[in-house]
Amino acid sequence: MGQREEVRPSCLSLLTYHRELLVSRLRSVACILDNLLASGFVCEEDVEIVQRTATKMDKVRKILELVQCKGEEACEYFIYIIYKVCDAYVDLQPWLKDINFNPSSEVALLDVVNTDPISRFSEKLRRGMSQDTSFIMSYGQREETRLEELYTDTLMELLNDCNESLGFLESLHTLLGDHADFNPQGETISVMGDAGVGKSILLQKLQNLWSNKELQTDAIFFFKFRCRTFSLFKDSEQMSLRELLFKHNCCPDHDPDDEVFEFILRFPEKVLFTFDGYDEIQMNDLMNVAEVGSTDVKAHPLQLLISLLCGKLLKGSQKVLTARTGTEIQSRVIRKKVALRGFSPDHLNTYIHLHFKKQEHRELVSVQLDASPHLCGLCSTPLFCWIVFKSFRHLHTMHDSFHLPDTCITLTDIFLLLSEVFLSRSAAPAPSLLKKSTRCASETFRAGLRSLTAFAKLALQGMERGSFIWSQEQMSECGLTEEDLSLGFLRPVGEFDASGGAATFEFLHVTLQSFLAAFALVLDEQAPAGSILKFFTECSRKRNTFCVPFQVCISGSSKSREKNPFATNEHLQFTNLFLCGLLSKAHIGLMEHLVSPMLLKKKRALLKSYLSTSVKSHLHGLPHYDGEEGKKVHVLPNFLWMLRCIFETGSRDIAQTTARGIKADFIKLGYCNVFSGDCTAINFVLQHRHKVLGLDMDNNNISDYGVKQLKPSFSKMTVVRLCVNQLSDSSIEVLAEELCKHKVVEILGLYNNHITDVGAKLVAQIIQECPKLRVVKVGKNRITGVGGRYLASAIQRSSSIFDVG
Repeated sequence: MGQREEVRPSCLSLLTYHRELLVSRLRSVACILDNLLASGFVCEEDVEIVQRTATKMDKVRKILELVQCKGEEACEYFIYIIYKVCDAYVDLQPWLKDINFNPSSEVALLDVVNTDPISRFSEKLRRGMSQDTSFIMSYGQREETRLEELYTDTLMELLNDCNESLGFLESLHTLLGDHADFNPQGETISVMGDAGVGKSILLQKLQNLWSNKELQTDAIFFFKFRCRTFSLFKDSEQMSLRELLFKHNCCPDHDPDDEVFEFILRFPEKVLFTFDGYDEIQMNDLMNVAEVGSTDVKAHPLQLLISLLCGKLLKGSQKVLTARTGTEIQSRVIRKKVALRGFSPDHLNTYIHLHFKKQEHRELVSVQLDASPHLCGLCSTPLFCWIVFKSFRHLHTMHDSFHLPDTCITLTDIFLLLSEVFLSRSAAPAPSLLKKSTRCASETFRAGLRSLTAFAKLALQGMERGSFIWSQEQMSECGLTEEDLSLGFLRPVGEFDASGGAATFEFLHVTLQSFLAAFALVLDEQAPAGSILKFFTECSRKRNTFCVPFQVCISGSSKSREKNPFATNEHLQFTNLFLCGLLSKAHIGLMEHLVSPMLLKKKRALLKSYLSTSVKSHLHGLPHYDGEEGKKVHVLPNFLWMLRCIFETGSRDIAQTTARGIKADFIKLGYCNVFSGDCTAINFVLQHRHKVLGLDMDNNNISDYGVKQLKPSFSKMTVVRLCVNQLSDSSIEVLAEELCKHKVVEILGLYNNHITDVGAKLVAQIIQECPKLRVVKVGKNRITGVGGRYLASAIQRSSSIFDVG
């Protein structure tokens, strides 16, 4: 005889036996009723009877009575709905496993439509986010590019709690994983980076991946916020967490029982937040904002934001927050820290191929970039790269030929290019056969002066008031017209008024706002000439801190912080930098077409006098101390901004004054967030120094481009420390050539870069040919036994080396 089959309990008996469990845990009643009705197991009258019951539990009891009256198939289909719509019935999934539910072939043929409010809301969020993130806004509202056609990854460096490198993320897909978590109690992934390095576009890509179900996360809800909008709320404004989530994203449909919000409260780990631009919140004492512990309490939106970040609300939810480097964030809330380092050479090459469809344009741009390490360094910052490439494409279509500047291009040059492109759009583009034969930037700026002045006035008012977003009324007061809005300087924020028009606008990027604010200071013929220095005095040594790895690992208190309309000074620092560029000798020809020559001369003299005096004062105030390498100085953050401003002026006099004023034998610039483009500014000053100098630039982001820009200064360097800087063998080629030529180097630090055996052979050459070299740090690179033998042989022959690591 065959074995008897195991007797399977009937679904009707299961519903009877587990009745109270189902009554207490079944939540989405509407989805059950919709499917029972659609499949013919209940009628409209049955549904009305259920809906007339007072409580959800009574509704479930009534449904159970109905399906049990309808028989075994109705009972099995009831369980099958729970089985199929697992998102809505999370609490009952363990029960399905306990009863070992397997639908019969007959029931499995029946349709189940997910009408659950939770699932519907998740899909609504995905649809909306897909629409919002599928395109990159380019010039104003005229031109859009698909995100997938232009997005390029950047270097994403993982840091520990002391800002030491833990390696790099392989792709954005792994951002939310638990790799490199240094604080399990924290819930926020902090993404830091300089202006224009791609923080916002990274979040846009993250959101787009989630909307297409391509992101490695089990989050079914995703809420995105821009932090600058929190500064728009009035001090008296109060709202609940529910209002913050739904009114400022989107509301659930058909959710009479509030199941969506209830689900969010019960399963916060299924919720993902992004907060873009934490540094743009304008509040003097952000760290001491009172936290909110209850989801029912109404509070100021900023309190809700801080409470979400700290885990007081929706503890366990996933959060990604972006901010500019150096922004103060409580370390206790940070789970993982990521620093964006811009484009690597491979990323830049990928971006060139995405941006330029014609091979001739790719080759033309590549040749010009290869000829200018400084331009390559600037283009490692995605925003600046985008401006350069867009300007090239646009101006190439308008003129018979267009080449990027042959001279050492500055940030001011880049934003002048962008402004020229915007202003040239006010004229109808000529057909390709009727291209203009020559390009005249001064003519374009003179023709667009009215619009430029209005935009500049708006930008300056924003800097003075701490504003990033404007109403149409405020724009009209500055003289902007409807036609001006289409040029591209401004873009709609994305919130709309009742009439369907854009209610508020912002500049394309906050760095563009800084540039235009500087332009306003130059163009203004009514204000006293000395007013051009207003932001210099505001930024002057505002924060007396060193460039140390712990700068952003801050405590919870910030009572000693000075009042500041911005969370950081960087927006104002950029305004000062652009002011130096616009008033430089290189741009006199352009500016004399826009401003009275006499006033321009006066403003230039004022700026030069101020810079010369402040440089001497700044250098005199730097803290010195004695070390093995002689008199050392560990610079303040403003030192780097000072060098950037000097470079923008192009003034050899100020550069020489600065070089003479550096009395130290050794400058420590480690952990100062130096990027490759800064190396031109550093070299611009150091090349005028006559005495030898030690330079520590460990733990920055100078890359191969930066080393090439420092080439003239290596002749005077006794200490060259470039550890943790993403250097490859091409950097070692430059070092070998320069250090072996001048033979003054005593300490060489190249620890933790990307050097291979090829570079190791060059380091061995440096060891052999530099008789004063005492210390070499070359560990934690990509050197194999082959490279090790080159180094060992060179060290054995050296009579000066005594420390290798």
